[in-house]
Amino acid sequence: QVQLVQSGGGSVQAGGSLRLSCVASGYTRYMGWFRQGPGQEREGAAAIDSDGAANYADSVKDRFTVSRNKAENTLYLQMNSLKSEDTGLYYCAASNFPRLWRLGTSPSTAWGQGTQVTVSS
Repeated sequence: QVQLVQSGGGSVQAGGSLRLSCVASGYTRYMGWFRQGPGQEREGAAAIDSDGAANYADSVKDRFTVSRNKAENTLYLQMNSLKSEDTGLYYCAASNFPRLWRLGTSPSTAWGQGTQVTVSS
């Protein structure tokens, strides 16, 4: 299974920006970002396939941008206009199954270690 190592995140005021990165040990067709707010279940935020087609949750559409560098097996999440409700643990995910692109997971989904994003109002 591919190994994922995340970086980025931190604390920012509402309206600010942050960027997350995730380096994979190998290639997978689909990669994405999930997040888990305090007391909430993990939810999909954004995903991208190997051709660059992206899919976003309604809650982040027009504010977040997911991208990937296939040559370097690196995934990014640019987060703009951050809101307090964006606070949570963010996880990088990778899979060869299209369910990930639809912001779903499966037992074979690989996960990063998680990184905290805190947005203060």
